[in-house]
Amino acid sequence: MLTITVPCYNSAGYMSKCIDSLLPGGDEVEIIIVNDGSRDETLAIARTYQEDYPSIIRVIDKENGGHGSAVNAGLEAATGLYFKVVDSDDWLKAEAYRKVLNTIRRFSEGENAALQENTDPKPVMEEDDLIKGAGNRAGDSGGPDLIICNFVYEKEGESRHKVMRYGYALPEERLFEWQETKYFQKGRYMLMHSVIFRTKLLQECELRLPEHTFYVDNLFVFIPLAHVKTMYYLNANFYRYYIGREGQSVNEKIHIARIDQQILINKMMVDYLAENKATIKRNRKLYRYMVNYLEIVTIVSCVLLIISGTEENLAKKHELWRYMAKKDWFLHKRLRYGFLGGSTNLPGRCGRRISVEGYKLCRRFFKFN
Repeated sequence: MLTITVPCYNSAGYMSKCIDSLLPGGDEVEIIIVNDGSRDETLAIARTYQEDYPSIIRVIDKENGGHGSAVNAGLEAATGLYFKVVDSDDWLKAEAYRKVLNTIRRFSEGENAALQENTDPKPVMEEDDLIKGAGNRAGDSGGPDLIICNFVYEKEGESRHKVMRYGYALPEERLFEWQETKYFQKGRYMLMHSVIFRTKLLQECELRLPEHTFYVDNLFVFIPLAHVKTMYYLNANFYRYYIGREGQSVNEKIHIARIDQQILINKMMVDYLAENKATIKRNRKLYRYMVNYLEIVTIVSCVLLIISGTEENLAKKHELWRYMAKKDWFLHKRLRYGFLGGSTNLPGRCGRRISVEGYKLCRRFFKFN
């Protein structure tokens, strides 16, 4: 029913907590542990789990290619109806896990019943419409293209944990389409931690994440959306997102050191939205959501470039905006001259200081990481 891919790179010190949290799914889950060229005991630990649970755990051992490469390998091997990525330093909460599997079971039983009742060949799908394609599949089976759950920030040293919920924007525990969604608060968008995609949707839209690149999770929750028609929001605190491990890519200093990779992903998102704009804009709320998500990614890029304080990185900030203007002038105008875009382009050293402090204030107010 559910394929869970666990990308692992030098994860020996913490991966057991993650995998142990997945095991209660039993034979309703397929756990694919992808060893991405680790140099520690990661592969040995993964193979021990495979030996102990041969019916539900598979190990893929591959050369190092980065997080995106590991997700690609898991998706290529996936056989479950739905697909979930769980990073090796995160884990799932047992009670919410059971709710998710119960929900997917109902969808799976509905799909099997639909297949048994209707043996007529399906009509050939027109190439024309990205948005309708996946929705037709969901309509045939009764299950959604995308399941959304809550996730919890597990920050090192904090006793109170912030929960990212979506009930203010999404109908709860029923199938719905984009037209029924409400406005997403700034910085509170669907992240990799909160999404479970229909496996066939990801495979048919030929999602392929870039290798040797960080921050590909932004592409994972961006590109497939143009293929999603039906969704289901389960108000359960499913995914526990750990923050505080030394060396994490979300660490500010590390993020700045990898800023070129952040910019690459940012530009790939601009490319995708600009090149598919005509199709995506047919659904007004989908387009608005994707533009707003791109806005946050772009603002993060700009603020990190400002924080770095180097002339080289300040030049990269201006180049990023020029790139967007060249790809889609109207998109550039909407983001560059909006409140957030304008706040990252204040002139002079004092303006840049105000930009950074304003960003930190927005982050605290809107409660995004």
